[in-house]
Amino acid sequence: MPAHRTVAVLGPIPRDRIITHRGDFFEKYGCALYTVAALSALMEPEDRICPIVHVRREDEEPIKAMLGAMPNVDLTGIRSTSDRGDIVELTYTDQNARIERQTGFMSPIMPADVEFALDADAFVCVPITDYEVGQATLAYIKSNSDGFVLLDGHGPTSTLTHGGERRHRLWAERDAWLPEVDILKMNLEEAGCSWFPREVRTVSGVGDPRTGMGDPMSEAEMPRFAEYCLRNGVRAVCITLDEEGCVAYFLDEVGDVQEHLVPRIPVEHVVDTTGCGDSFAAGMAFGYLETGDVVRACQYGNAMGAQRCSGAGLEIYLPRQETEAQLAATYGSMALQDS
Repeated sequence: MPAHRTVAVLGPIPRDRIITHRGDFFEKYGCALYTVAALSALMEPEDRICPIVHVRREDEEPIKAMLGAMPNVDLTGIRSTSDRGDIVELTYTDQNARIERQTGFMSPIMPADVEFALDADAFVCVPITDYEVGQATLAYIKSNSDGFVLLDGHGPTSTLTHGGERRHRLWAERDAWLPEVDILKMNLEEAGCSWFPREVRTVSGVGDPRTGMGDPMSEAEMPRFAEYCLRNGVRAVCITLDEEGCVAYFLDEVGDVQEHLVPRIPVEHVVDTTGCGDSFAAGMAFGYLETGDVVRACQYGNAMGAQRCSGAGLEIYLPRQETEAQLAATYGSMALQDS
C-alpha cells in the first residue's frame, strides 16, 4: 500500500458490558475501537486513521489514551462537547446470538463532523443504531470526497425501544441510501431486514400480507437482494455467514452479477465474538483499498474477524505480514478476481 493513505472510521465507541456464552464478564470499550485497532495493525505508521465519534467526557481521556498508543491514529475526530456516548449491555445466549440493551446514546455524526477528513481514501461506517450515521452524512461524503464508503448494515437495521432494548427494524428507507454506499456489508438477519420485494406471499390463501420480512435471509434470496443493491448504486455486497465465512457479490465488466463464497478462517478457540463485524469491516476496507478486488477484500475481512474472536484485547490483531501469512495458509495463492 502506498504511504500516506487515510481511512476515516465513523461510529460509536461504546462502553460495553458483556456476558459471554461461557459466562465470562467483560467491561470494555468497543465497536469503532475494534475497527480502528484492526486498521492500525494492517496499515503503515505513515498512514492516517481518523475515528469520528462522539463520547462522554468521562470516557474521552481513556479512549484517547488507547488510540493514541497507535502510531497512525489521528485523534481530531474524537469529541466530547455533547457529553453523550453509547453504553451497551450485551448478554450472549450462544456464540453468535445475544440480547442487547443500550443505556447511553451517542450524538449522531453530522456532515460538519467529517469535514476535516474529506480527503480520506475510504470511509468505514460502523453504526450500531439507526440514528448514529445518517443518510445525509453519507450523501455529504459522496458529494465532497473521492473516497469510497463502506457501510455496515447493523446500524440502519437496528433501533431502540422505549426501555433501551435494541431490536431489528426494517430498513424501509433503503433505496435512498444505496446510491451513497459503495460497499454494503451485513449479516443474514440484517439482510432480511433490508429486503422487501414487490411480491407478497399469502398465507393459506387468505391474502394475509405476511412477507417474512425481517427473518434471516435465505440462500435463495441472497442473489436477488444483492443484484437489487448492485443495480441501484452499490459497488459490492458482502453477506457474512458466521462460521461459514461470507458471500461476495459484484458486477463484472459486462454487467453480470458475480457471486463468490469466501470460506472462513478457522479459529481454534473462540473467546469473545463482540466486535467481529467491526473488525471484518476494517479488513474488508483495507483489502479493497489495497487491491480493488472484492474477493480479496472479503478474505482480509475474514482474517480480522477471526483474529478478533480469538482473544479479548486489542493486541489480538496481527501485523500485516502475519495476517497475509494467515491468508496464504487458508486461501493459498488465489488469483485476484476482477471487481
